[in-house]
Amino acid sequence: MNFLIISILLGIIILAMAGIAIIQKNIVVAIIAAGALSLFASILYLLLAAPDVAMTEAAIGSGLSTIIFFYVLNRIRTTDERNEE
Repeated sequence: MNFLIISILLGIIILAMAGIAIIQKNIVVAIIAAGALSLFASILYLLLAAPDVAMTEAAIGSGLSTIIFFYVLNRIRTTDERNEE
């Protein structure tokens, strides 16, 4: 019973994070929401007895993708500042 409640709660949180990532106008908040979505998905995979998928999702989906998004955002802002001068 507890497993079902936790799974439903994680599913609702994942849907909420996906909605925030899609609707949010602030890019930084959208990137953080997408990273949180991947983190909660990895927790759900762990509860579903798929630790290899959970570790991959946590490392690549939550960690690496978020870092790459922030790196690209920083590069875009730096390039825009240089072009304005």
